[in-house]
Amino acid sequence: MKRITLSNPLKGAILVTFLILSSNLHAQSNADLQKHYEAYYMEMRLQGDVNGVISALTHLNVLAPSQERRDTLAYIYANNNQHLQALNTIGIEKNESDSDLAVQVKAISLKALSQPKRALEQFEVLYSRNPNAYLAYELADLKIQTGDNQGASENIEYGITNSQDDMKYAFYERQQPYEVPLKAAFIHLKGLVQYHMNKDDIAGAVATIDEAIKIAPNFNLASLSKQALESRKDSPEDSENQN
Repeated sequence: MKRITLSNPLKGAILVTFLILSSNLHAQSNADLQKHYEAYYMEMRLQGDVNGVISALTHLNVLAPSQERRDTLAYIYANNNQHLQALNTIGIEKNESDSDLAVQVKAISLKALSQPKRALEQFEVLYSRNPNAYLAYELADLKIQTGDNQGASENIEYGITNSQDDMKYAFYERQQPYEVPLKAAFIHLKGLVQYHMNKDDIAGAVATIDEAIKIAPNFNLASLSKQALESRKDSPEDSENQN
């Protein structure tokens, strides 16, 4: 039997046709997969299945990368206390072009992972975009941790002035979380700053913390701070310093 061979031009035409068909099939396949995971994402949201939502968004980001979708995925990770995964999704760098959602995720995740300096950078960006008492509290708390007591004082005074009666702040140091008025939370921080700025005036710091406890008798963290300060006042080391 005589073997039929194709001329080079015909080989080229067939190859081009094959590549076009393959490309069309791949595009169609991707489009179908995207529709599938979009439907899957909606179903997982309806069922409240966080892991399913994460899986769907991850697949969608592979099929059709989107910064908005990536920010959403990072937010879901952070909201599920998977802060390392959240930061691996969107990074930790300070970026003025980030969406508010991305900056928020970076801020809360870095704070949760005990990175106060990096978290402070992100909260400063949020505060510059939308100053409010809640962000002022986060800034004051982080500035105390990083030793910027003067900066913390400025945020505290802003927060006390702008806290409304219906504003609450949640604390989680006990097994059962609880809320206190935001103003009481600021006054507690004010007492801590007073101590850090003048460690000889423990009584003054305790008196300020007592104001916070008076507003919120259930303020466990303030009570713990008061006990810690009073124990320092009564310690032999402090007695020697006073002499």
